[in-house]
Formats: sequence, C-alpha cells, structure tokens
Amino acid sequence: MSNKLTLAILQLPVGTDVAANVQHAVDSITELKRTNPQLQLAILPESFNAPYAVELFAKHAELVPSGATCQALSQLALKLNIYIIGGSIIERDANNKLYNTCTVWAPNGKLIGRHRKIHLFTMSINMANGGGVQFDEAAALTPGNEVTVVQIGSHKVGIGICHDKRFEELARVYRQMGCSMLVYPSAFCICQGPMHWELLQRARATDNQLYVITCSPARDNMSGYVAYGHSMIVDPWARVQREAGEGRELIVQQIDLDMVDEVRRQIPIYQQRRCKVYEQAKAGI
Repeated sequence: MSNKLTLAILQLPVGTDVAANVQHAVDSITELKRTNPQLQLAILPESFNAPYAVELFAKHAELVPSGATCQALSQLALKLNIYIIGGSIIERDANNKLYNTCTVWAPNGKLIGRHRKIHLFTMSINMANGGGVQFDEAAALTPGNEVTVVQIGSHKVGIGICHDKRFEELARVYRQMGCSMLVYPSAFCICQGPMHWELLQRARATDNQLYVITCSPARDNMSGYVAYGHSMIVDPWARVQREAGEGRELIVQQIDLDMVDEVRRQIPIYQQRRCKVYEQAKAGI
C-alpha cells in the first residue's frame, strides 16, 4: 500500500460576501482536481467563508452540517471523490451557542469530523512603535471540549484551529492517539506571524515527529483583521517543505507518510521519555 498522499492547501482571499467566498473555494478545489487528478485531500483556511471579526461572528454563523457552507463542501467532496478539511466557519448550535468549527468531509460526502476550536484566541499585544493589536474570540464564542482525529486513507490526522497549535499538550495527545499528521487551519495575525508562525509548526513537528500543515487566508491589508498568510507544510524532520507567500496561492504537494515512521525509528524519543520522573516532579510542585 502506498503511503504517499497528494494534498492541496488553498490560501484564499476572504471578502464580505459569504456565498462568493464559498463559491471561490469550490471553484478553486474543482480546478485543482481537474489539473491534478491524483489529488486526495484539499485543505481550506480558518474562517474561509466570512471575515474574521468578533462583531460579525453571529451574523455569519451557520448550522453544522445542514448549513449552506457545509452542504457545498459535502457535495463537492462527493463530486470530486476527495477528502476536504473545511478550514473553519462559525457554527451556531441548537442552543444558540457559537463555535469556531472545522468540518472534515470524506469522498462519499459524509461528515467524518467536527472540531470546535478548543483554545479561543485572546490577545492584547503592544507593539514597539506604540501601536497594538487586541482580539478576543471568547467575547462571542464558546470553546470546544473534544479532540478530533479523522481517518484520511490509512492514516490518522489530528485537527486543531490556529491558536490550538500553541498548546503542545494537544499535539502530544494526537501523537499518542496514533496521528501521522496535524492540520491547523489558521488565521494568524501579522503581529504574531514573523515571530511564531514557522516556529510553532516546526516545534510541534519536532516534538511529535509528524507532518504539520497550516492553511491561512490570503493577506488583505485593508481588512480589520490582517492574516499573516504563509501557509506551510512541515515534515517530521521539522523541515519546511512548502511555504506560500502573502496573497492568494494554491499549493499541491505529495507527502510521503513513511517518513513519519523513519524519523521515529531513527530518533526514538517516545521510547526514551521518562514519564515517571516527570510525574514525580509534577507531584512536588
């Protein structure tokens, strides 16, 4: 059985028209599949269907899986016979709670994963030039309480959304659950991006010896929240295999998942972990 997986990350612009954003995503995936028949998985950005703005979350919230965005992704996955990791949208549940939610669709059009962002993004960063950036998802959203592992072909994939990748505990749980790849749709802001974007992805990859993939919206310097861009594929050696620029960019890449086992065999850090020592130290804190 081949352990190679051909995937696409779609760094797309996000405007104010939800239907147009969704159609752009559908058209872009369709074109990539037409020109790359071997394509097995398409990955969309965080908040790909609507602007990433606290004051707009309630306006653009949809039901999962019956909302218009989810139905478009379901139909597309079935039509193209591919997996789709649907970035994220704002989900409204039956109790009127809002979540930042990533949906995952199988080639038969079925929903196989729903990840509600566990760690909500709250920040207040003071810049050296006297400016600053503030953002508080928790003002409008409810955090998720469950990890999400999906089966893509013969491999397990752990799902997180943006700020989730700052928490190494989550990535370690996914490794322990048998994941070979972590996918984080991410709208990192430009104030954090230069410092931490690549660093965090390479850290999660080297700690857990797996692929780490992020998909950002394209940068729009005129929007209220400016995404960093630079969607990225990092391999289990923590090397950057592919990196997008700032604008709209579609990347197709074949990855070799055998590399996961190769790295883990050559540097067997999980067998070398001294869990009893760590637990004793924690007990003494």
